[in-house]
Amino acid sequence: MKRALFDALQAARAAKRPAVVATALGDGRQSLIVGDKADGELPASEAIRAAARRALRDDKSHTIETEHGPVFVQAFNTPLRMLVVGAVHISQALAPMAALAGYAVTIVDPRRSFATAARFPGVTLTHDWPDEAMDKIGLDARTAVVTLTHDPKIDDPALERALRSDCFYIGCLGSTRTHKARLGRLAELGFGEKDFARIHGPVGLDIGAQSPAEIAVSIVAEVTAVLRAEPDAAAAAA
Repeated sequence: MKRALFDALQAARAAKRPAVVATALGDGRQSLIVGDKADGELPASEAIRAAARRALRDDKSHTIETEHGPVFVQAFNTPLRMLVVGAVHISQALAPMAALAGYAVTIVDPRRSFATAARFPGVTLTHDWPDEAMDKIGLDARTAVVTLTHDPKIDDPALERALRSDCFYIGCLGSTRTHKARLGRLAELGFGEKDFARIHGPVGLDIGAQSPAEIAVSIVAEVTAVLRAEPDAAAAAA
């Protein structure tokens, strides 16, 4: 790998931007693909770009056949993260499930009596208000945000930050009526239908979940479905 391409790859990783290195196995030419931009000696055809998107979506590098011969498409994804707003019973089940699915989980709740190490052993906790916590942590395209408190004073600031970011999943606990009221409050903050389409509310797949553990299962399942969705399918759903 040439130094300029290596430096660009390191810069993308430092900025927490998913990147792909495409290498022609025949002659060694390479290209770095970050978002819509591609730089390098290897022309990034639509086939290579599509393979890059697939590699990032599936977290799996692979080789494809192209007009340049076989090309190895190597994914450099940023870590998966889940920010759970609200140290509630569902969160106690959700945190270990999400961790098993590969997420670095952070519980965000300013209520110190709820967010304790005894209730969440081994889980990262922050007692900052959600907007402050998210400003410190930073939200990226590999971050899922789940709000579970039912308290607008806590959930709404988190949703405002999430909607202004490119996090890939936003889910909110609550009934249909609760969600309608939530959207009304967000509309007063200047958000519109395009923003509302990003919010999964009520949170989780509809599997008839009742207990906190069952609801946690439905949330992990929905987050996974969104993460692994085909780009065209995700666009159509939005």
